[in-house]
Amino acid sequence: QVQLVESGGGLVHSGGSLRLSCVASGSIFRVRTMAWYRQVPGKQRELVAHIARGDSTNYADSVKGRFTISRDNAKNTVYLQMNSLKPEDTAVYYCKVDYTDSGLRYLEVWGQGTLVTVSS
Repeated sequence: QVQLVESGGGLVHSGGSLRLSCVASGSIFRVRTMAWYRQVPGKQRELVAHIARGDSTNYADSVKGRFTISRDNAKNTVYLQMNSLKPEDTAVYYCKVDYTDSGLRYLEVWGQGTLVTVSS
């Protein structure tokens, strides 16, 4: 069984910064793509950023130039550095990891979510 533990959410003023972390543990043969999503109540969950194992990245237009996703393969950890935060960034942020297990099955797992609140 694979689990994700997220941390780093909280309350910050507009223009401030936060860094989210997500650690994957359990029966993982290889971590593949790692990603951050966010969701506001009443709206669909949206992709914020993802990073492939080879470190290629992709960002939502709304966060380009402000957020940076990175990963540490040795620690099975993905980070999201969020700068110049805006009130519209307020959401629950979820980590998602695609991985291969010991049976070489392609699987995915979601974190429990961490709340980011940006005050104006």
